[in-house]
Amino acid sequence: MFRLICLVVGYAFGLIQSAFIYGKLHGVDIRTVGSGNAGSTNALRAFGTKAGFTVLFFDALKTIAAILVLRFTLGYFYPGDIALIILWTTVGVILGHNFPFYLNFKGGKGMAATLGMIISLIALQPMYFITMFTLFVLIFVTTHYVSLGSILAYVLFFAETIIFGQLGMLGENLSNATLIELDCLAFFLMALAIFQHRANVVRLFNGCESKTYLSKTKREAYKKSLEQ
Repeated sequence: MFRLICLVVGYAFGLIQSAFIYGKLHGVDIRTVGSGNAGSTNALRAFGTKAGFTVLFFDALKTIAAILVLRFTLGYFYPGDIALIILWTTVGVILGHNFPFYLNFKGGKGMAATLGMIISLIALQPMYFITMFTLFVLIFVTTHYVSLGSILAYVLFFAETIIFGQLGMLGENLSNATLIELDCLAFFLMALAIFQHRANVVRLFNGCESKTYLSKTKREAYKKSLEQ
């Protein structure tokens, strides 16, 4: 029963579309500019660095908020299932973020919402945040491909969920059934992330994926180089 509650509550929080709201406040439907994606990366490209980080902050915050609500309510009744509560809630948030019913199921890709998940996991297992954030930053700094960093971070998340579970690092006395369930949820989130980035994967292989720069000067220079 708690799984369904996590999904429903998470989906409700995921419907808070930060990029869409930010765009509307500036008279633009973000789904009609740039990549058409209602996420922080497209917000950064369309409106600038401040917009990108604002959307990133609020999309991560909605995951954190949903998890906190359920952790301190459902967690009281299911104290041994905190890891499951976090992951099931994250699934709900990302589904709501990626497929908002009131926007014809066209939302973002769930990466900022994922940041909220790994921040929420710090109290349970801080190595998630340390390793995933470090890997993403290294990939982004060296290649400027947000998509590649996001996908590889999720692959690492899936691998670490299996490893941490087997080492007893996700909670005490977790049953094999619970560990398998956690692995399945991690796999689902990874597979969904790859699916949402499927067009990016094709462009990466073809060498024509768009790069992202935080600096306005570098973004403009990159844009000019593409126009030449």
